[in-house]
Amino acid sequence: MINVTLVVPMFVRRYSYGFCCTFLGAMLANGSNEGDEESWNTRSNKIKVDPAKPASLTWQRKVNSEGNVPSEFSLNLRDIIHLAPIGYRLWRQAQEEAAKGREGAFNVFKKRTVTSCHGVPLGGMGVGSIERNYKGEFQRWQLFPMTCEAKPVLANQFSVFVSRSNDEKYSSVLCSGSPEVLKENSASGIGSWDWNLKGHSSTYHALYPRAWTVYEGEPDPLLRIVCRQISPFIPHNYKESSLPVAVFTFTLVNFGKIAADVTLLFTWANSVGGVSGFSGHHYNSKIRMKDGVHGVLLHHKTANGLSPITFAIAAEETNGVHVSECPCFVIDGNSQGITAKGMWHEMKEHGSFHRLDSTETSMPSEPGSSIGAAIAASLTIPSDAVRTVTFSLAWDCPDVNFMSGRTYHRRYTKFYGTRGDAAENIAHDAIVEHSIWESHIEAWQKPILEDKRLPEWYPVTLFNELYYLNSGGTIWTDGSPPVHNLSSIGERKFSLDMYSSESNKNGTAIDILGRMTSILEEIHKPVTLHAALGPNLLEKGEENIGQFLYLEGIEYHMWNTYDVHFYSSFALVMLFPKLELSIQRDFAAAVMMNDPSKMSLLQNGKWVSRKVLGAVPHDIGMNDPWFEVNAYSLYNTDRWKDLNPKFVLQVYRDVVATGDKKFAQAVWPSVYVAMAFMDQFDKDGDGMIENEGFPDQTYDTWSVSGVSAYCGGLWVAALQATSAMAHEVGDKGAEDYFWFKFQKAKAVYQKLWNGSYFNYDNSGGSASSSIQADQLAGQWYARACGLLPIVDEEQGRSALEKVYNFNVLKVKDGRRGAVNGMLPTGDVDMSSMQSREIWSGVTYAVAAAMIHEDMVEIAFQTAGGVYEAAWSEEGLGYSFQTPEGWNTDDQYRSLGYMRPLAIWAMQWALSCPKHSHQSTKPEIKDDSFFRHDAAFARVARHLKLPEEEGSTSVVQKIYDYACKKMGFGTWVTSH
Repeated sequence: MINVTLVVPMFVRRYSYGFCCTFLGAMLANGSNEGDEESWNTRSNKIKVDPAKPASLTWQRKVNSEGNVPSEFSLNLRDIIHLAPIGYRLWRQAQEEAAKGREGAFNVFKKRTVTSCHGVPLGGMGVGSIERNYKGEFQRWQLFPMTCEAKPVLANQFSVFVSRSNDEKYSSVLCSGSPEVLKENSASGIGSWDWNLKGHSSTYHALYPRAWTVYEGEPDPLLRIVCRQISPFIPHNYKESSLPVAVFTFTLVNFGKIAADVTLLFTWANSVGGVSGFSGHHYNSKIRMKDGVHGVLLHHKTANGLSPITFAIAAEETNGVHVSECPCFVIDGNSQGITAKGMWHEMKEHGSFHRLDSTETSMPSEPGSSIGAAIAASLTIPSDAVRTVTFSLAWDCPDVNFMSGRTYHRRYTKFYGTRGDAAENIAHDAIVEHSIWESHIEAWQKPILEDKRLPEWYPVTLFNELYYLNSGGTIWTDGSPPVHNLSSIGERKFSLDMYSSESNKNGTAIDILGRMTSILEEIHKPVTLHAALGPNLLEKGEENIGQFLYLEGIEYHMWNTYDVHFYSSFALVMLFPKLELSIQRDFAAAVMMNDPSKMSLLQNGKWVSRKVLGAVPHDIGMNDPWFEVNAYSLYNTDRWKDLNPKFVLQVYRDVVATGDKKFAQAVWPSVYVAMAFMDQFDKDGDGMIENEGFPDQTYDTWSVSGVSAYCGGLWVAALQATSAMAHEVGDKGAEDYFWFKFQKAKAVYQKLWNGSYFNYDNSGGSASSSIQADQLAGQWYARACGLLPIVDEEQGRSALEKVYNFNVLKVKDGRRGAVNGMLPTGDVDMSSMQSREIWSGVTYAVAAAMIHEDMVEIAFQTAGGVYEAAWSEEGLGYSFQTPEGWNTDDQYRSLGYMRPLAIWAMQWALSCPKHSHQSTKPEIKDDSFFRHDAAFARVARHLKLPEEEGSTSVVQKIYDYACKKMGFGTWVTSH
């Protein structure tokens, strides 16, 4: 008889400030959707927000601040020798991709614009992103997949013109300084505008998704101007949060004794960043809408095969606020129409465009010329009076096109259509409804901002790290299969249906298009069924919330990188749990995929299958997401040891968070298969998986061998989570079986304990005793899921205290976060590039683990190092572009990265209930256990990978031998 005690955690509800995972299921059910319009508007009137008053805590900069420019990492001699073969293959891959008009997943050779001047980005999620930095410039254009134009488009500005009856006049672009590039502009261009703002009295405040710029007596000493920027990022709201729009409300306070005539001007270039404005054939047109909303549409005929896009700039005309438009002015070149200089002169002379003779629609721009549009709001502000003016910026690009040729519709098209004519309606609705957004945003953020138990830096950083869910290249589709076209059929034979009984009911063209759509769907249906499309797992009647993509990093072009999503997913499960479940369904479908097509590894040049049955993919793809997964090709990630356990742990956490039983049932087969796949990595049958002597984990330059603290802990926690998941779906046999395996692996894991922490691995190598900051990742997730701890509480606290005293405090007095590896001697582990790096997201995760162990004070001190490095004014210039990490020389790697969203794991730890008591389960009978073991073994046997062939080249073998002789050990690569 095998005596096994099954411990079932029970929760005591401990209410905290704002979010409690016991409530997430209810929030999931009550989130705003397309059918929830009435309740959404009804709930809006609870909190009235003054747009002129910044939140109680914000990230702040003077608008003329220069900041510290980030310094990129460099390789030492050891790294160069280690990475030489991969560097060569990476360079060759970059050349091959460039010849196809594409970029590889890692283009480390591309020159990038790096600055410390960033701010809150505009728009909802998955609609493209434009950032407005703290100086007032619109930059970092990410409107198309994997495309980022970092530099600002300088014609895009807010400006102010003030005149008083005593002949005092002021005019200025509301952007500090006169950028150097303006000096190169022609006399008729934007260089002729008044760039008079000094910025020393003006302050930018950021608290994502809002920002406030307070112009205190600039340019008019007796006028305060506050610009409040807001975008619809609203937790548990799946309609407005998908909209491509932002609203700017200006509050003007006249402290003078004389009334002030003020005009606010909003100018916008017909451009999507870079040189796109000069490609020609763009045109603009005036629009008039209900509710006093006026505007201009800018129709951009995007070059290089990218989707066309339409911008709308709009302003609200109210009592005392008069709106006028300049539908087109020439920024540069020879297109017909008023010049930028002439437009500016008109505004200075008359304070509006009412005297301007302009057509409703402009002529298309000439190639080599760039055009823009302007909208002005004019008003008179009496002495000691306050007035407001509201503008909006919207864009409509309904289609998402990937390099594979597949096209998807964005989420917002469910509400505004797919025809590309929605920009004006979105701009209008935003002006009318943005106060509702702000009410909900205020209700979400205020309790956390006002919690005096938290250090002041934490709530500000918590919210501002969410910038990445907008500007991390995010895409949110409507959940439908890709829109096909004839070019995607290739050489397949087909014929359109000739036997339609209603041929001319809707017109011949509509009839023909219908026949084309029908045959395309028929041809592509088998392919769609074998893709990682999570919506296929939805039962009839379940809501399809769409599919969500975000890049691993602005520099690392892989969608939904799963080993990193493990850290960042806490933000989604707390704020948009339906999107988190959508991502998990995609990966559950991917587990069941087998893609035998070959790809070449950068590690050694070998050709391997892209994805095997049972393996969790590293990412959901790049050029053809969901259909061609694993864009990452440095190593064969089918052999990574952390991906499958991370999948199981995240799925179980999401079931706990949402209480969604249908989701649990739908993904349970994938959970089982993922665990069975890992059985092959338990080489000695002791119940514990072993790493294979290369970087087979998220730390993919840091080799690991045998039983490891990181992957071993994840495996132990995943076994317990699988047992708990089996309980949720009613699989009694699996519940007992995985509980037994959990107990067995847990005992083996103890072999890594050295009395004060868990060794990096048990290989006996030079780095085996390294103190890994992330050594308790499995313990952290077990706690986060409400499971039993995988190590004794005393061991957990001891290990985290060791990390704090060594990895944190011994690096710049604890002001940089936790270095990944530290030797017991107190020296940084220099064995690999990543062992000596400080990863921002991992530091947040370590802090979350500390909170779960009731070590709250040192948790905030640990995470505070990331704030000091990334967000403080004296820091390294990483605000709104938090990198993957930096080294002890304060050099960054990979700006704008997914993993720092892990700060929401801290919020989860602070907000969720503790387990309190346990109930036991009767012992398991021998015959039941061994019957399930035999069945599990049969599944695992079918999933076993073939033995790796020794096809390494002679040159590679000589190189490896030389490295070994020189004492460099196993060579590795960068991720």
